Amino acid sequence: MLSTCFPPLARRDARILILGSLPGQMSLRLNQYYGQPRNAFWRIMAATFSFPPDLPYSDRVAALQSHHIAAWDVCASAFRPGSLDSNLSDIVINDFHVFFKTHKAIRLICFNGQTSEKLYRRNALPTLPRPFAEIPTRQLPSTSPAHAGMTFARKLAQWGPALTDQE
Repeated sequence: MLSTCFPPLARRDARILILGSLPGQMSLRLNQYYGQPRNAFWRIMAATFSFPPDLPYSDRVAALQSHHIAAWDVCASAFRPGSLDSNLSDIVINDFHVFFKTHKAIRLICFNGQTSEKLYRRNALPTLPRPFAEIPTRQLPSTSPAHAGMTFARKLAQWGPALTDQE
């Protein structure tokens, strides 16, 4: 099944870009980033930035953006049966050159797991001119329920400081 990403959740004043790989099936059905209820992303953001995790989606997005955080995916589209990143094929990468030209305050890219980092480094980074190719990066543990080997507390302990040290 061909999956396509959503537009970036980004204001022009965003300083941190969080990159996933591609929305899973539940997120696509809900038309929401990290829509899978067992995904820890919104719980981590809520704990980090002190907002209720059960806010309506538009309010969670606004809370994230108020802290200069943007979210997007490395893949513009790909074929993927189900929601596992290991099944991605025929990948088309998003246009990061255009994104960084219009979001000039980005000073850190955080990867939501290993797959997004690998895809970015292999497919996007080589196409970027300086200074975009020199934006610092940080890989963080996947918030996906498929990454169940790490507790929520351990994920939060890595995500929280990575996002708040940049404020």
